[in-house]
Amino acid sequence: MIKTVEISDMNSLFDMVSEQEYRKDLDRHRNLFVYRGQPDAEFPLTTSLMRNCKDKRKELEPCMLRNFTKYAALEEPTIERSIWRQMIFGQHHGLPTRLLDWSFSPLMALHFSVTENDMDEMEAHDSAVWRTDIHELHDLLPEKYQKIATKYATTVFSVDMLAEACSSLEQYDEDMGSESLLMIEPPSVDVRIVNQYSFFAVIPSSMEDIEGFLNRNTEKTVKYIIRKELRWQIRDMLDHQNISERIVYPGLDGISRWLGRHYFVK
Repeated sequence: MIKTVEISDMNSLFDMVSEQEYRKDLDRHRNLFVYRGQPDAEFPLTTSLMRNCKDKRKELEPCMLRNFTKYAALEEPTIERSIWRQMIFGQHHGLPTRLLDWSFSPLMALHFSVTENDMDEMEAHDSAVWRTDIHELHDLLPEKYQKIATKYATTVFSVDMLAEACSSLEQYDEDMGSESLLMIEPPSVDVRIVNQYSFFAVIPSSMEDIEGFLNRNTEKTVKYIIRKELRWQIRDMLDHQNISERIVYPGLDGISRWLGRHYFVK
C-alpha cells in the first residue's frame, strides 16, 4: 500500500530525511530505502521509454538500444558485452529506456523535487519524493533471482549478477511478468552516477502501472508531497548543504546550471 505524507514544514521534512530504522543485528541505524524526486506531484511514475514510445515500446526498445550501441561503442566498448550495460549507459546519456531512476539519498531526491527547468514554476504546484524499500521488492523476485542474490549476499543486483540470471529482455519480461521487478546498482561509469548514489528499477514491459504495482505489493512505499509554499525554502537549504547541480552534474555543465539558478530573480 502506498502511504501519502504531506511535507508542509521543515520539521516534517527532517523526519523524512532521517528515517533510518534501528537494526538490532547490526546495532546500527540502517535501511534499504531508495528515493525518487519529481518536480510535480501530479506526475505519475513512468519510465522515459513509456513516455517516448507509448504502446510501441516493446518493438522499438531493441531498435533504439541496437542503434545506440552502434555509435556508443566507440566511446565505451564494454557496452557490447550485455544488453544491461547498453541500457544503463543509454539512460545515463538521455536515451529513453525502461529504467526508473532512484537514489539511496533522500537529499538527492529532494534536489530533483525542488528543481525546475523554469524556476518561475517553483510556487505553481506541489512536488513529490517517492520512497520504497528494496527488501520488499527483493522478496517478490522469482526464485532463481533470489538464489543469485543470496549467493552474493545482497539484495541489489549488479550488471553481472543480472546477466547471470538472464541474458535478454525477453527472458527478463517472461520471468518478471507484471508483479515483480529488481533494483540494479549501475557501474560507476563516471562521477555523476557516484555522486547521485544511483539505483535503477528495471521495469518489465508488461508492467503498465508502476504505482499500482507498488500499491498492491509493498507496505513501506511512501509518497511525500512537498507543499509548493515550502519548495524555495528547501531549495535554499539544500544549496547550503552543498546539494546542488555542482554535485549532481560534476563539471562545467553543472556549474552553469547552478549559477543560472543561484542568480535567478524571483
